Amino acid sequence: MSFNNRSPLTVLVVDDDNAVRVQLAAILDANGHRVIEAHNAEWALELFDKHQPDVALLDVNMPVHNGFWLARRLRERESGKWTPIIFLSARATDGDLESGIESGGDDYLFKPVSGVVLNAKLRAMQRLLAMQARLLELSVELAASNDHLQHLSEHDVLTGLLNRRGFDNRLAEAIALARREQSALTLILCDLDHFKAYNDALGHPVGDACLKSVADLVRQMCRRPGDHAARYGGEEFALILPTTPKSGAMTLARAVRRVFEGAAIPHPASATAPHVTLSGGITTCVPDDTTTAEGMLTRADQALYVAKEKGRNRFFSFEMQLDSVEQRAREIE
Repeated sequence: MSFNNRSPLTVLVVDDDNAVRVQLAAILDANGHRVIEAHNAEWALELFDKHQPDVALLDVNMPVHNGFWLARRLRERESGKWTPIIFLSARATDGDLESGIESGGDDYLFKPVSGVVLNAKLRAMQRLLAMQARLLELSVELAASNDHLQHLSEHDVLTGLLNRRGFDNRLAEAIALARREQSALTLILCDLDHFKAYNDALGHPVGDACLKSVADLVRQMCRRPGDHAARYGGEEFALILPTTPKSGAMTLARAVRRVFEGAAIPHPASATAPHVTLSGGITTCVPDDTTTAEGMLTRADQALYVAKEKGRNRFFSFEMQLDSVEQRAREIE
């Protein structure tokens, strides 16, 4: 409920004296408030759960369970919402006031209750509830702003893909998860072939448009919730693919080449093809305690280096069981 200082309240009145409840209900009703009545603590708890009142007026002295007991139970039932509790009593010693505060109460009213005093107390509670509602709204707005800032801090402005910071975070998370589950994790680093020549020939604004188009194509490769695409550098892109063994990585590399061939983004300055192409390096492992993000990046980068040395527009997979770098990188046909 959104509160202001004049919002009507739903008031739970709990008293074993029927005459007192009638009197209080008349005062509250005359001021536009909704009244819910209970004659004992057990029934009050049921009404509280059902109606979630804005304010509770509790008689202190009731049979079986008194108002202090009831206040403690009401506080236990609150889920992030503060419900003002005002005790009703024919007497209030220092000990009564202390017990009331300790049990979760907010104020005291003496019987017989004055309508003027009760209305003044409720207006004060309305102001407090209005402030609480505004604080909750601000908390929601702040959380949304923080989420937005977090998104901006981890995503590339031009392409909308993860930036280097976001990539580093997701790769660390993926390694930790794959290590726990003992599942395969694949990392692919890709580089746009002859992109400097593309910018020199067509200009940087067209180059930016090309990067956006390439990002959209790379994003298409992320078909599962755990897959992530990133702009790793200027014209470098990366794919983090959990639960993807080497065979799956090879299949995806072939799919990437088909997608780029089908897109046929013109590249008038390429020495490799008439359209934009990618070179890629792949590494796959089941992470153990020695696996690091730096190690996976190094292996993928080594495979990418071989792909570019071997003519570009191709993908190489890093094979750890061989010795030299070039031998370790096997081309994906």
